[in-house]
Amino acid sequence: MNELDLLWRGMIAGFVIAAPVGPVNVFCMHRTLAKGWRSGLASGFGAAAGDTLYGAVAGFSITLIVDFLVREQARIRFFGGILLVAIGISYLLRRPQPFHAYKERGAGYSDLLSTFVLNLTNPTVVLSFLAVLAALGLADRRSWGLTLFLVGGIFCGSMSWWIVLCAAVNHFRDRFNDRSLALMNRIAGLAIGGFGVWLFVLSRTRL
Repeated sequence: MNELDLLWRGMIAGFVIAAPVGPVNVFCMHRTLAKGWRSGLASGFGAAAGDTLYGAVAGFSITLIVDFLVREQARIRFFGGILLVAIGISYLLRRPQPFHAYKERGAGYSDLLSTFVLNLTNPTVVLSFLAVLAALGLADRRSWGLTLFLVGGIFCGSMSWWIVLCAAVNHFRDRFNDRSLALMNRIAGLAIGGFGVWLFVLSRTRL
């Protein structure tokens, strides 16, 4: 298998892992609506970095880290669930602001860092990568140099999803007003908090 083939299959894996709806998708959509496409893309970049990190663990078959994530996934989910619930409550309690107050804001490091950390609270992502890579015929070991092309493809595939998502949401951004943005805050809070409760319940079944 050559470098181009590994890059292409890695892109497929990254896109497939990033696309399912989850709290990070809600974050990126909300930030794109509230603060603009730069903030949405920064959030997507953080999520893609998290996917790439877990993809590298799976791609390089770093057994020690995989075993640790599997062993500690209940605790990671527990604290991740608490974090998501807290974020969800903050969205629900947030005072509505005029839509024009958001429009001038750009992206910040907090947008990137928050989604990166949030992505790491779901250790089953690395198991998903192992399954997807096996389905794509990439379960065999290869040299580190070749695996770098696979990992690079994972980042490109994941980032391509966030670009598509942010572009689609930004296209409809001008149709939102103060009232609809306030409603979006409530929906985001309920969705993110709901994901947190789900993670918390999953963690209790494994503790």
